[in-house]
Amino acid sequence: MQAAPVRATAIPSVTDALRVVESLLMSRGHRTARRNAWTSVVEDRRRAKDRVEAQRVLEAVSAARTS
Repeated sequence: MQAAPVRATAIPSVTDALRVVESLLMSRGHRTARRNAWTSVVEDRRRAKDRVEAQRVLEAVSAARTS
């Protein structure tokens, strides 16, 4: 008689479980970090546009005074 084939299934260790939890939490954290970074980029672009506009206004006022 032959023995039935044995199927070995590894029981997850505590370390494996912690890695899964960490990956779930980190993925959420990465999304938040990317969203915060993009918000910063958009805000920096807006401030740069405002600076350029303010510089143009100052130059126009300065040119008008010297004329």
